[in-house]
Amino acid sequence: MKSTKHTLRLGIPKGSLQDTTQKLFVRAGYDLRISGRSYYPDIDDAEIECILIRPQEMARYVGHGILDCAITGLDWILETGADVAELADLRAPWPNYGTVRWVMAAKEDSPFQTVADLQGKRIATEAIGMTRHFLRQHGVEAEVEFSWGATEVKPPILADAIVDVSETGSSLRANGLKVMHVVLESTPRFIANHQSLGDTWKHDKINRLLMLLKGAIAAATRVLLSMNVARTSLDDVLRILPALATPTLSTLADPDWVELSTVVEEKQVRELIPGLYLAGARGIIELPINKIVE
Repeated sequence: MKSTKHTLRLGIPKGSLQDTTQKLFVRAGYDLRISGRSYYPDIDDAEIECILIRPQEMARYVGHGILDCAITGLDWILETGADVAELADLRAPWPNYGTVRWVMAAKEDSPFQTVADLQGKRIATEAIGMTRHFLRQHGVEAEVEFSWGATEVKPPILADAIVDVSETGSSLRANGLKVMHVVLESTPRFIANHQSLGDTWKHDKINRLLMLLKGAIAAATRVLLSMNVARTSLDDVLRILPALATPTLSTLADPDWVELSTVVEEKQVRELIPGLYLAGARGIIELPINKIVE
């Protein structure tokens, strides 16, 4: 372990978020290497010490100051009730970094239609605190028990209803369950300890790290288009570009031509390039982007 002097302790989520988190750091410019045998990933920054921890526990360790900052889901922040600073929503178009739903569900043929129907009933879930909070919000008293897994198979024998994570709903449908309520929509969050943010060095280090992570996410769906355009065709080309695009123009050796570059959504490129060519753009190049810092 590294010395705690000028060292930032960073929690890396183990499990479903792990691989995507590692890729996020690589895109942000860090060489983060996670070994299957160690809970202390290597990173090419001598001022950062990484610890691999399950997301369910992460907020608690940050709240207690054992970790300075970390990535975990909003669901586990609320579940633990940890007092942490939420600095950023890190949702991204990558596996397990999108929005996940915690839903309340029961058997399709059950008499339960809403949470009010579960008064005095039994609910199985991994998120005990979140479920109890949802019940209190609706004035319902029910027995909430911890589920160690395979939650979706428990109704109707082992539980009357469940609260479980659902990304596509396919597992619920496969087990003959219907969604009664969306209890929470959760996304990955970057969190920090309040006292760590009060330390000038750690505060600055966290801000620099977060700037690069957010820059990598901002670039995830965008590319750079560069092209040469005759000045006589410039207005036609500019009309084709998306309204939010802010192109940069550079002069070329030939005064009758300019170089135009702009950032656009990658999904728009296949429609843009043929139109740009017909409008007079030549030498069109599409380049990937690692980071965009606004």
